[in-house]
Amino acid sequence: MNDPAGFLECAWLNPFDSDAARAHSSYHAPHGGDLVRLLETAPPSSFARVANASFRSFVLDDAFSCLGAKSCLRRDTYRLGAYERLDDPAVTDGLARDLYAFAAERRGFESDFTTFAAVFREREYASEEAFERALWSQLQRLHDLDARYHPWDARVSDDPADPGFSFSIAGNAFFVVGLHPAASRAARRFAWPALIFNAHEQFEHLRADGRFGRLQRQIRARELRLDGALNPNLSDYGRESEARQYSGRPAGETWACPFKPRR
Repeated sequence: MNDPAGFLECAWLNPFDSDAARAHSSYHAPHGGDLVRLLETAPPSSFARVANASFRSFVLDDAFSCLGAKSCLRRDTYRLGAYERLDDPAVTDGLARDLYAFAAERRGFESDFTTFAAVFREREYASEEAFERALWSQLQRLHDLDARYHPWDARVSDDPADPGFSFSIAGNAFFVVGLHPAASRAARRFAWPALIFNAHEQFEHLRADGRFGRLQRQIRARELRLDGALNPNLSDYGRESEARQYSGRPAGETWACPFKPRR
């Protein structure tokens, strides 16, 4: 950890402290080529270790397009959670606990490239539509739980049809990237269902100092080489809602996001 004292304070104040949250928490940091758990004293599970190794291989492979993700792994400014099932009520409590910890801990990373990867062992999806439904149901569960404790990040919209939308948890906005085995695009095709949470704030920092445009062009060039065409959901921030991009499935003009904010 970069700030042990600050992290211990955030762990103490974590509002997601139910028995289910503690039982399903799975917050890991890379350490010496392995993993360590930061919120609980139990050692990493065998699945957590396998998921971490697979995630590192997936992202650091030359064929993977996102350069920001590669930077996270090379700098060890990522955290990983390994869970049983996507869109499970009890698992949601643990995931919320871990995302709160990440939102607090990432402030001490001193890097604009940070990410939290939530990997789920069970439940395979035979289609992109099935994964998309599960992704939005999981985000809805997270929001319904989080709304008891935190307002939506005021820097972004809570309306998934709004071009200014970003998902919010623990008062922090995140761009969510869905991965799963049935994804049609190479950069989204991972061995297990996974949700990748990237802080919205870091994209704003990259835009402010002029790095975002160059990074975006490099990523899109790599996408073209991998898949022969850009994902049709891609758009520049502020033109269309980023909600269309979360699952990775090409969405038509009539697509409507099922997410409903609590107000």
